[in-house]
Amino acid sequence: MQLTAINNNCSGCGTCKLACSIENYRETSPSKAVLKIVGLFPSPGKYEIYLCDQCGECAKVCPVEAIQADENGVYTVNKDECISCMACVDACPKGVMMTHKDFENPFKCTLCMACVDACPRDAIILVDENRAATQEIQKEIA
Repeated sequence: MQLTAINNNCSGCGTCKLACSIENYRETSPSKAVLKIVGLFPSPGKYEIYLCDQCGECAKVCPVEAIQADENGVYTVNKDECISCMACVDACPKGVMMTHKDFENPFKCTLCMACVDACPRDAIILVDENRAATQEIQKEIA
């Protein structure tokens, strides 16, 4: 399973970021969300969503192997093993291996689905990698 952004559906409302921070940290702090929404200005109403696709690049560069995939292919950071070198932050191709002043270690998406459940416009969806996406979804993503 993989999170997928349908940028054309995004209004930039940030509900997904709020849901992420509430689900994972029990506070309304969009700066602790593990996704990004970027406004493509000067084009009004155009946004790009950046999500973790569980590619594993963060794990490949971790010098202490503190980032591992579980049985579902979801990579997580082991806080006890992480040395906060930030190599994973630099390696993330989507820029969603996050840091925050409240945390010693970097953090990332755990595929909790809060963003999917909260998005009022279906701009973030979960796609089963083992099934071919429908033509409609392929058109919207492109």
